[in-house]
Amino acid sequence: MKCRKCDNKAVINMRQHKLALCSHHYLSWLPEKTEHFITKYKMFDRADRILVAVSGGKDSLVLWDVLQQLGYEADGLYIDLGIDGEYAYSEESKRYSDEFANSNNLKLIVAEVTKMEGASILKAASLTHRGKDKPCSICGLTKRHIMNRVGFEGNYDVLVTGHNLDDEAALLFGNALNWQVGYLARQGPVLDGNPNGFIKRAKPFCRFYERETAAYSLLRGIDYIYEECPSAVGAKSIYFKEILNQMEMDRPGTKLQFYLAFLRAKENGAFTSDPGLIETPLRKCDSCGQPTSSPDECAYCRMWGRVRERMEAN
Repeated sequence: MKCRKCDNKAVINMRQHKLALCSHHYLSWLPEKTEHFITKYKMFDRADRILVAVSGGKDSLVLWDVLQQLGYEADGLYIDLGIDGEYAYSEESKRYSDEFANSNNLKLIVAEVTKMEGASILKAASLTHRGKDKPCSICGLTKRHIMNRVGFEGNYDVLVTGHNLDDEAALLFGNALNWQVGYLARQGPVLDGNPNGFIKRAKPFCRFYERETAAYSLLRGIDYIYEECPSAVGAKSIYFKEILNQMEMDRPGTKLQFYLAFLRAKENGAFTSDPGLIETPLRKCDSCGQPTSSPDECAYCRMWGRVRERMEAN
């Protein structure tokens, strides 16, 4: 198969776009489309200070690489969760993040949960009812808190993540199955910040398939951690991805059309009349100062407070 833009051999065939490209044209196509999505969804501009949430995986490292190519000022944030498992997952993912930053002369901020809170994510999960069976719950809460705090206190204008279309479609599928209206209302390419302490968030890769970012990383020679987090085994998101992958095999473009139809529905006013979406007034957490709807401490401080209490008791 030949490239649609020249006579060279195509290295990737994107059936959903009816587009096959050679290495040269693909490496320019993905950044160009990224710029288009950044502009279309009003994510940020070149005057903004950008913080990239880096995991050591392909999506976040490719995103950081693309933003640099496009001329954006972007620093990285790696959150060391202290996850080991059969292999030193956190140590390895941090190594890939460090190597990418160093080789490209980029700034990487490292936040170590164990040093900050006195325990790793897995240790915290074993000590709390909330995370005993689902460490991903504590992990998500912790990452969201740290990303927001580092971004807001560092005076960054926007926090960007490498969530791709596969991630977004799986999240949408799960929320739609359970009719989680609040989550559906907040999902999208951009989540605006507010002066109460929430930093703006954006997902420049929300319309790229995972195989597209993987192809880019291979062609650009970007090394990344291949292994999945050992705690993610059995996660619902993986199950939803498997279902959607089968649908995509039968009907190419299913994931993209599913996501775009959802965005159109939101633009047309879906969810805006739901009484459950009335925003709760925010105040500063008594302990950390981050925004919360709680009358005292935020969920993050309450959870880690319980962890420390139980560690002391043991």
